[in-house]
Amino acid sequence: MKEKKEDAAAGAERIIKKYPNRRLYDTNTSSYITLTEIKQLVMANAPFVVRDAKTGEDITRSILLQIILEEEAGGTPMFSASVLANIIRFYGNAMQGFMGGYLEKNIQTLQDMQSKLAEQSKGVTPEMWTQFMAMQAPMMQGLVNNNLEQSKNMFVQMQEQMQKQTEQMLGAFGLKR
Repeated sequence: MKEKKEDAAAGAERIIKKYPNRRLYDTNTSSYITLTEIKQLVMANAPFVVRDAKTGEDITRSILLQIILEEEAGGTPMFSASVLANIIRFYGNAMQGFMGGYLEKNIQTLQDMQSKLAEQSKGVTPEMWTQFMAMQAPMMQGLVNNNLEQSKNMFVQMQEQMQKQTEQMLGAFGLKR
C-alpha cells in the first residue's frame, strides 16, 4: 500500500470509497485497494471508514463482515455453526440490544489480556516461553474461568434489568405478572 506521508496526518481517519463495480478506492493514497489491504488497516489499528461512492453511506460494517466471511471460509474458522446459529437467534430477540455490548466487552477483555501477556513476554526466548506456558496452564485456566464468570454475571444482570423493565412497562399498562 502506498503512503502519502505529506497528506496522512497521524491518527486521521482514512476514507475508502466503494464504487458500484465493487472496487475500493483509498482517498489517502489515491489508489485502488483490496479487502486484504483493508484487513491490514484493521490489524494496524488505523482509523478508517468505508463509504459508498454514490450515496456517501457508511458501509464499513458490511466491508468488515466481508473480511470475516473470507477469513471464516479459508483456514481454520473461529465460529462454529452452532455459535453462528445462536448469534442469528439474537436478531429480533429482546436481548439483541444487549448482545452487542456483551460481546464487545468480552472481546475487549480478551484483547487486554493478550496485550498484557505480550508486553510481559518481551525478551523471552522460545524455550523460556515453552517452560512458562507449561507452568501457566492452571493460571490460564483460571483467567478463562474468571472471564466466563464475569460474562455469566453480566448476562444475569442483563436478564434482571430486562425483567425489571418488562415489569415496569406492564405496570404502566395496568398489567401485573
